[in-house]
Amino acid sequence: MSLPDTPIPALLSAPDSPCVDSLMPSPNFGPRRAKVDMLVLHYTGMASADAAIDLLRTPSSEVSCHYVVREDGRVVQMVAEAARAWHAGRSSWEGVSDTNSRSIGIEIVNGGHDFGLPDFPAVQIAAVIALCADILTRQAIRADRVLAHSDVAPARKRDPGENFPWGALHAAGIGHLVSPSRVEGGRFFMLGDAGEPVAALKAMLALYGYGIDLTDAYDTETADVVAAFQRHFRPAKVDGVADAATILTLRDLIATRPGEAPAVT
Repeated sequence: MSLPDTPIPALLSAPDSPCVDSLMPSPNFGPRRAKVDMLVLHYTGMASADAAIDLLRTPSSEVSCHYVVREDGRVVQMVAEAARAWHAGRSSWEGVSDTNSRSIGIEIVNGGHDFGLPDFPAVQIAAVIALCADILTRQAIRADRVLAHSDVAPARKRDPGENFPWGALHAAGIGHLVSPSRVEGGRFFMLGDAGEPVAALKAMLALYGYGIDLTDAYDTETADVVAAFQRHFRPAKVDGVADAATILTLRDLIATRPGEAPAVT
């Protein structure tokens, strides 16, 4: 159910989580229009943590997040969880487009694709796990709604990337994951294909939550969504081609998905 616009919360003055090491308030936030039911993870994709934090605090950038996790595991809070941070941009999940109103956004300091996809340090991932676990004790977020930025904005974003260790989070009870099917040969679908099997694939992606037009054409949008799915759930090969391993992994995720989808508002 949608919530009425609430007064804009004051600038952050106290941490929401005991995991927070420092407050660096951002002015880039507004009132939520819905109850929190998503957690969205990002990488910063910049040369340094300080550069990313500066950007997230600059009014003209019109971007922010709730938390930043530095490489050494220190956690910075920038926006109160009660407020709508501006981290997801144009996005969609389970038919709802205002991701920012429904989500808490965590930026994980990492150079990302533009800086060679560096590994995430173990101490940083431990801090991400602790922060996510704490958020999930306070917010009613289903496991399958702990998502990548690339899941909710597949045409625009690739973060936190195929190197992000979703398995470590899942082992700690965070997020939804299945063992990915092994990449092998066999039938696959790719850009330019069309027909009922492609329509069925797109219906499965939409059923899991991805925003995708339900046509029978394997178009650029489809390839982007498949690549986003692979980054999160079958990272061994990210190419936007729906091979058998991709389709079987998607099938298993749908079969094990917890609960019912929330009502579209």
